[in-house]
Amino acid sequence: MVRQGGGMTDERIHLEDYDPAWAERFELEAKALRDVLGEHVVGGVHHVGSTAVPGLTAKPIIDIMVGVRNLESSRVCIELVAGLDYLYAPYREDVMHWFCKPDPARRTHHLHLVPAGSRRYTDVLAFRDYLRAHPEAARRYEELKVELAARHSEDRDAYTEGKSAMVAAITDDARRWLSL
Repeated sequence: MVRQGGGMTDERIHLEDYDPAWAERFELEAKALRDVLGEHVVGGVHHVGSTAVPGLTAKPIIDIMVGVRNLESSRVCIELVAGLDYLYAPYREDVMHWFCKPDPARRTHHLHLVPAGSRRYTDVLAFRDYLRAHPEAARRYEELKVELAARHSEDRDAYTEGKSAMVAAITDDARRWLSL
């Protein structure tokens, strides 16, 4: 991650019961992002991640995905969203530009600028929509997240890696579901 002032501490993993205010927080942020990014938004501004799934326990961090034309032309957006307190944190640079707000030690939002129509873009939306439509899958995912958060509260990489097999399986199910 890009860090200011030398070292940096990463926020602990903390899960909360679903909060309907998360959708409102997304809407406010989406408007600000559309205003700042303007014509760079070509695939919409989407509420993604666990806070976008009603009833799902989640880290209380609003995940937002913006569909952009491509990674190269959207590099200018790094400076544009800095004015909204987004900190650019290079992660999976081959598929997205990733940001956290206001900083890694106290996150309120994650922002993903992803080429619209790319595999990453369609998979993230498919995963979210599948969990919204399949409560049993959402429950299994939630149980795993709770277990991993208890075991890896200080290690985001281990928490994320622990979810990867289930995320991949649910994404595969979502792709099949969408092709019906």
